[in-house]
Amino acid sequence: MLIHSSQNIDAVTAKNFFRDIDQFPESVYVINWKTERNFPNHNHKKGQLIYIEGGIAYIHLTDKTLVIPARHYVWIPGGMMHFVEMHKSAVTRTVYFYWHDDDSNPFYTKGGIYPINNLLLQMLIYSERWNGDVHPDEQAFHFLAGIKAILPEISKKALPVALPTTDNPRMHPVLDYMNENAFEPLTLSSVSEETGFSERTLSRLFQSTLHTSFLQYFKLLKMVKSIELMLQTDMSMSEIAYKLGYNSLSAFSAIFYQLTNIRPSEFAKQLR
Repeated sequence: MLIHSSQNIDAVTAKNFFRDIDQFPESVYVINWKTERNFPNHNHKKGQLIYIEGGIAYIHLTDKTLVIPARHYVWIPGGMMHFVEMHKSAVTRTVYFYWHDDDSNPFYTKGGIYPINNLLLQMLIYSERWNGDVHPDEQAFHFLAGIKAILPEISKKALPVALPTTDNPRMHPVLDYMNENAFEPLTLSSVSEETGFSERTLSRLFQSTLHTSFLQYFKLLKMVKSIELMLQTDMSMSEIAYKLGYNSLSAFSAIFYQLTNIRPSEFAKQLR
C-alpha cells in the first residue's frame, strides 16, 4: 500500500470498513490505496502488519504512542485499540491477517516495532498485486500466509521507542507544550510555570498519569525528536545532539543507547 496523502474518515465509515476486513475470519486482507485514511480510534479482530517505507508514523495505543521510523514494521495484535498518525512524507504498506492461529506464538499477541529485512520487504512488495480479501482456496493465500508465518522468526529485536500517553485532560496542555518546545532546556520548574501547576503537583501528575518521571519523559521525547531529525533532515549526529541540548555527541549517544539498546549511528544506518 503506497500512501502519499491523507483523508479523514468518519466513525461510521470506519466501522463499516473494519467490519468488511473481519467479515471473512480465514482470509488475508490486502490494501492498495494510494491515499492514507486517517481512521479514528478503533480495533479489529485481524492482526495488522504495517511497514513504514519512508517518513515516520505513530501508532497511538491506550497508554502509549509507538514511534515507527522508516524501514521498520509494526505488528498490531487483533483486538488492540489504536489509531495511526502518518507524517505527511510517510510511505507505507499494510496487510491484515486471520486470527485463528494467533495463540501459536506469543509474537502475535504482543506485537512490536522491528527493522525490516530484505526477505520480508520483497514479500511485501510482491503482495501489491492483490487487493481486498484473499481466501484460503486461492493460490495467493499461501504466499501471504507465509508472510505471517515468518514474522516470529525474523522479529527478534524490537525497537523500544514509545512515549507514554494519558487521557487525563490536565496533562494534555503540558504534553503539548513539551512537544512544541522539545529543543529548549525544559525543566520541571519552567514547565510548571508555563502550564500553571506547582512543581509538586506536576511531578505527581507525571507519576500518576504516565507512570514515569518528568525527566524520564523528557528523555524519551528527545529521543523521538532525534529520530524525526534523522529522517527529515541532513543533520549530522553531532548537530542533532547539540540541537537536543546535549553538550557532546557521546552524552547523546549514551542516552539513546540506554533507551533503545542501539547506538544512534547504527540506528541511522537502518533508516537508509
